[in-house]
Amino acid sequence: MKTIFEPIPLVKNEDKRRFEIKVNHNYAFTNYGEFGNQMALVHTETDPELSGQGAASALVEKTLHYLEDNGISLLPFCPFVFAYIQRHPEWKRIVSKKFKGYDKL
Repeated sequence: MKTIFEPIPLVKNEDKRRFEIKVNHNYAFTNYGEFGNQMALVHTETDPELSGQGAASALVEKTLHYLEDNGISLLPFCPFVFAYIQRHPEWKRIVSKKFKGYDKL
């Protein structure tokens, strides 16, 4: 994660059912669904002003830490999250073994 994103807090916005970070009035967010002790991450997006700056990767990393710290298994349906885990295979440790694409990570 780029150091500029380190001090930015991760927010679990339960009303919008998304994790988000706010950078200079702009957002990066990941929509989620909760299923017991599992969480599906389904879509990641950034405001155009944050595009290409690493905000989405920082958001995903912060979200994965949150899930791990809270003992929540991941279902990475979002293509961006899935690709992030492929690039950082150490995060496969929190992916539910029941996830259909587990063997492709």
